[in-house]
Amino acid sequence: MFYAPTLRATRFSPRVYDRSFERFVNDAFSAARNSLNVEQDEKSWTLTLDVPGLSREDLTVGIEGAVVRIESKADAKRQFKAAYELPQEIDAATSDAKLEHGVLTLKLGKLVPVSKVLQLNIN
Repeated sequence: MFYAPTLRATRFSPRVYDRSFERFVNDAFSAARNSLNVEQDEKSWTLTLDVPGLSREDLTVGIEGAVVRIESKADAKRQFKAAYELPQEIDAATSDAKLEHGVLTLKLGKLVPVSKVLQLNIN
């Protein structure tokens, strides 16, 4: 009696489907990441973000420390929500937001750290 394993012409591998799904998800989210452009100089960052279909009244921009949050309101035609953390705290007083032709431009000022060093007199 001979034992001969059967050979399949096509292999079924569940990893092939996992890789296909992973490529699909990466492509979908990389398109969203590519719509953000960040530039910086000594005093500020400039974030440019595509938000087509949203008006000024539909968006809210919040700044908390080094994080900027952009959200659409609940009654907006399109829902949008994003948060970006910058390497340094943001100065809300010198920051500005502008929306033109579906492009949101945020100019976020860098907060200059204030030194809290106290000098002690030596007796």
